[in-house]
Amino acid sequence: MTSIPPPPGWYPDQQNPRLHRWWDGQAWSPNTRPAQPIPMHDAEAIELDIERAHDPARIQAQVARGTRGRASGAGGGGTLFTEPILVVNQRAKLIELANEFGVFDQNGQRLGGVVEVGQSTVKKVVRLLTNYDQFLTHRFEVRDANHSTVLKVTRPAKVFKSRFLVTRADDSPIGEIVQENVFGKIRLGFVVNGQKIGGIYAENWRAWNFAIKDHNDVEIAKITKTWGGFVKAAFTTADNYVVEIHRPLQDPLASMVVASALTIDTALKQDSD
Repeated sequence: MTSIPPPPGWYPDQQNPRLHRWWDGQAWSPNTRPAQPIPMHDAEAIELDIERAHDPARIQAQVARGTRGRASGAGGGGTLFTEPILVVNQRAKLIELANEFGVFDQNGQRLGGVVEVGQSTVKKVVRLLTNYDQFLTHRFEVRDANHSTVLKVTRPAKVFKSRFLVTRADDSPIGEIVQENVFGKIRLGFVVNGQKIGGIYAENWRAWNFAIKDHNDVEIAKITKTWGGFVKAAFTTADNYVVEIHRPLQDPLASMVVASALTIDTALKQDSD
C-alpha cells in the first residue's frame, strides 16, 4: 500500500529539534524557522532572519498580489540575472541601522540578498539620532545564494540629487544611475560610457512603484511594492517588493536593472527621511 505524503507545511527538523523545516508536499526544502515562538519582549529576537523564517507559500501569494496574476510560474534558471520575477523582502528590525534584503524567486526559493556595508559606528549613531544619514555615502552589495558578491552599488554623499555607481564584484565599472529631477515623480537614468541606455520612472509621487524602460522608452521591468509580505514584526517598517523582468536582458542593461531593482528604493527612502 502506498503511503500518502503529508501536506505542505512546517514540520520538526530531524537534525535540529530547535528548528522547523518546510515540506513542499514532495520534498524537504532548505528553508527553516525557529520551532518556538519568538518572545516579543526580547528586542533582538524581534529581528526576524528572512533567510530562515520565510514562508514559500506566502511569497507565492505576494507574487500573485504584486503581479495581479500575471506570473506564469515558469522559472528562469535560478539566479538573480535569469529569473523573470524577483521577490525582494526587507529584514524587519526594531531599529534600522543598516538595510538588509532577502531575494527569492516566485516559488519562494532563495536567490540571494542585498546588504548595506561599511556602516561605521559613527554612521550608525548618526542614523539613529538624526536625519543627516541621507547626506552620507552608502554602499550596498548584491549577493547570490552562495553569499558571493555579484554587484556593488555605491551612492556617494549628495545634497539634492542622488547618483549611484554600479560595479562588478571586482570593482570594475558597469555604469551609473543618475537622478534626473528633484520635484515630481522621480526619474533616474542608466548611463554607461556617457550614453543613456534606459531609466527608472516612478509611477506615483511617493516613489513606491517604478517602471524600468530601455533607451527606446519600452518598459522592460516593473517594481511593485506589496503589503503584508512574510516579514511582519511589530513597530517595524520593513518593505517588500515584487520585480517583474519582462524579457531576458543582456549586459550592461541586465546588471543595471538588477542593481537598481534591488537597491534603489532603499536609497531613495533615505531622501524622504
